[in-house]
Amino acid sequence: MNTYDHLKKGVPLIEGEMHYTFKEKSLIQLAFIHRSFTNENREVAPDHNERLEFLGDAVLGLIISDFLYTHLPDHPEGELSYLRSRLVEASACMRYLQKINLERFLMVGRGESMNEGKGRGTILADLFEAIIGALYLDGGIEVVRTFFFDHFEEEVLAIIDRPHRNWKAELQDYCQKNFQKPPEYSVLKEEGPDHLKTFFIQVHLDEETLGQGKGSSKKEAEQSAAENAIDRLGLMRT
Repeated sequence: MNTYDHLKKGVPLIEGEMHYTFKEKSLIQLAFIHRSFTNENREVAPDHNERLEFLGDAVLGLIISDFLYTHLPDHPEGELSYLRSRLVEASACMRYLQKINLERFLMVGRGESMNEGKGRGTILADLFEAIIGALYLDGGIEVVRTFFFDHFEEEVLAIIDRPHRNWKAELQDYCQKNFQKPPEYSVLKEEGPDHLKTFFIQVHLDEETLGQGKGSSKKEAEQSAAENAIDRLGLMRT
């Protein structure tokens, strides 16, 4: 398990991978502190990255929405929403983080450090959003925009150019062929006012969770969860 001293000494390496030097070093340090580490080490890390994650999620959604609006003038709102959901979902954020090779600085508690399976992807996606939040507070929206598209424009364009796929149909076909039963979807939670809700959906087969997703409608969230399941099952193809 990493130590807090390891994180502090690693800040120059983190900045090197990001191609950005933080004015306030404590912001980027905080981005790497998971709640489980704080719970076990309050004397050295009294706070964790969840508030930065909350902010980073909103900032990431904004810069991607702006990019899609500007670069896809002929796409209707529904298609833009679908593309945005694919570009900000947990599996995408996890891939962004892994591309810049910063997972090694993540500070987690002893129990969480042994979790290499379920939940690991979510923790890494949350870390990426927290990094975005720290970058926004330190440098502003244009710094975030530059960082994101300098590092990940290739991934963004690949997702945009990939033909639309019916992830639910693909997952159902896979489950029927291999397990002779369809997957089931359940709502984990809902957030926001009635006119601006976000739905969090889990797809599972019997007792096993296959994937999770979110969206502005249950249908969109189910597609997102099915795509996450396809990705986790190693069935993604170009």
